[in-house]
Amino acid sequence: MAAFQYPAANHRNHPGPAMTLILSNDDIDRLLTMADYVDILEDANRELIAGRGLVRQRTDSLAPTKTPGAIYGLKSADGVAPKFGTAAVRINSDIITYPEVGGVKRRVKVPAAPNKRWVGLVLLFSTETGEPLAIFPDGNMQRMRVGATNGLGAKYLARQDARTAAIIGSGFQAGAQLMAIAAVRGIERVRCFSPSRENRESFCREWSEKLNLDVTPAATGEEAVKGAEIVACSTSSLGHVFFERWLEPGMLVSSIKLAEIEPAAVNRSDLVFIHNHEHKAKALETSDLPDMKDISGLDGEVSKAIGFAKLPTLLDLISGRLKGRTSDAQTTCFLNNMGTGYQFAACGAVAYRRAKERGLGHELPTDWFTEDVHP
Repeated sequence: MAAFQYPAANHRNHPGPAMTLILSNDDIDRLLTMADYVDILEDANRELIAGRGLVRQRTDSLAPTKTPGAIYGLKSADGVAPKFGTAAVRINSDIITYPEVGGVKRRVKVPAAPNKRWVGLVLLFSTETGEPLAIFPDGNMQRMRVGATNGLGAKYLARQDARTAAIIGSGFQAGAQLMAIAAVRGIERVRCFSPSRENRESFCREWSEKLNLDVTPAATGEEAVKGAEIVACSTSSLGHVFFERWLEPGMLVSSIKLAEIEPAAVNRSDLVFIHNHEHKAKALETSDLPDMKDISGLDGEVSKAIGFAKLPTLLDLISGRLKGRTSDAQTTCFLNNMGTGYQFAACGAVAYRRAKERGLGHELPTDWFTEDVHP
């Protein structure tokens, strides 16, 4: 991590008024690679291990909305990363629906803002002056830090000689999972399954070209995972998409939601690690919120079935307190149960520094976001 330069106390490298940087999703993509995210988050996790970082549990506030079949969600998460000189707040203002696709309930955010857009923002602050350093959409950094977290799981739990991977899912998150696997292992072949034939074939064409890999569609999930050393579940499903009967010796199975992997498969694995012990976001609900029992997913049931509270975490792997894979025959499992605002503080710091060095983004007077009245 010595190659990275973190923002120092003086974040401004030119004379003149203080400016806050506005970055786009495209800017963020140009500033950080998946390998960067993996390295930054490993370093940031070491800071957490040493007690030098702060994570606040995510909070979801849920209320009715006039959009038919939907609810409104205001989500926030934050963290402080002193080594990086930053703190961050991630805020999402969402219209959320729960359609049934192929007989499975899914959680889908609707682009209901003007021009059919979603709303997610990251506010990046200096821990030296308190000033707002940057504001940017959360989208691309969000999926990359999810992918990188699973990439760290693969770094410690996948076979060193892994050459074949399987992806269950073909959406926005699935591409980041594939990038992360390729960043930590010498993958040569990938098989992808999703319920939509059109989507999985499109995904395979896109990522074959982007990563120069042999990415091919599979007609079923079982066909996709057969013979794969790494299986990444990356879906919007509220139910199971990987099952115990598919487990094979030497396989790493990972997920971005607890419910994606059948509990019997988790319990049969030789090694199981989770991201952290934040089982679910703290949810605040209005009294007139529509009944959500049938759309709450299986996370609660899965948590009990796998003994979630007693499972070791990614921090145990990175710190060396517990060993990762020790033999090629072991079956391993990594559950990326919950992301954190702290990840945006660390990754945002490096993106901000590089943006300043390269002249990316647009600047607005910092005085627009600060005040001369004591708060």
